[in-house]
Amino acid sequence: MTGVNLTAWILGPVLGIMTFLFIFRIILTWYPQVDLNRLPFNLIAWPTEPFLIPLRKLVQPIGGVDITPIIWVGIFSLLREILLGQQGLLTMLSRVN
Repeated sequence: MTGVNLTAWILGPVLGIMTFLFIFRIILTWYPQVDLNRLPFNLIAWPTEPFLIPLRKLVQPIGGVDITPIIWVGIFSLLREILLGQQGLLTMLSRVN
């Protein structure tokens, strides 16, 4: 297994899981009464919050709705496509080797 294949093998699930967690985080914004410090919600909040904090400083809520999880879903989906899609960088590099 080459370094490119190993990177793609690790990066694919990580980007997929993060996208999945941010989608759950979007759903949790519909329920503001949910305590994100309690199980099972902290399993979603813990890995996503470090990404959301800096972006919240740049992007203010629109109409009282926090849109930063939506932005991160777009970023992670774009990264996954650019790196691992059919014409992705890592996919193309693995075909060369």
